[in-house]
Amino acid sequence: MAKFCALLLLSAICYLFVHTDAFTASGWMRAHATFYGGSDASGTMGGACGYGNLYSSGYGTRTAALSTALFNDGAACGQCYKIICDYKADPRWCRKGVSVTITATNFCPPNFAQPSNAGGWCNPPLQHFDMAQPAWEKIGIYAGGIVPVIYQRVACKKHGGVRFTINGRDYFELVLITNVGGAGAIQSVKVKGSKTGWLAMSRNWGANWQSNSYLNGQSMSFMVTTTDGVTKTFSNIVPANWGFGQTYSSLLQF
Repeated sequence: MAKFCALLLLSAICYLFVHTDAFTASGWMRAHATFYGGSDASGTMGGACGYGNLYSSGYGTRTAALSTALFNDGAACGQCYKIICDYKADPRWCRKGVSVTITATNFCPPNFAQPSNAGGWCNPPLQHFDMAQPAWEKIGIYAGGIVPVIYQRVACKKHGGVRFTINGRDYFELVLITNVGGAGAIQSVKVKGSKTGWLAMSRNWGANWQSNSYLNGQSMSFMVTTTDGVTKTFSNIVPANWGFGQTYSSLLQF
């Protein structure tokens, strides 16, 4: 009996540790979706989040550019959304009973020269996804062009650990943080050199965070907090002999 109780207690503790930091999906909301980038999504590379080549950085073709109402000046970079074409609203162009999960990697700018219901799809305050074409065609029929959707923000499931790419110059470290699971989007970042304490970084643009410290010749650790309040520390992930333009992969994930 004592052994059974101990097992139950252990199971409860394990459940707590496994689920405490789990990202909770949002409720369902309505939007519209178009597509861009071509059938191979080659036109989606780069983008306002700074992820560069989406193939090599692990995001692939299941990505989207977000309208102003969703993009939040880059704070939404890395967030994941489950999207379903609203078949009840548009049975002609929606594929029934399928969904696709995408990562926010770009910004869909407003086009005030066109009305919001005829070309200005990303004009505020509209919630709109301009999806990579291969992702969009999972839920919509090509000829439709634009479809009504329902969506929810969901946990991001990424392969491997979080990655840090060091760009910039002396006294200006510009760190691109990619392949973030869980909430996907980053709320705050701190960096610690082997000769410094923890230093707050600021968002420069998209998923790029900057420090104005001189960290050359020092190993670097990062403390990353995602938008759901979960914090992970990546100790000495960047070695002392680091160089600008190099990427360092961790074994740790949200």
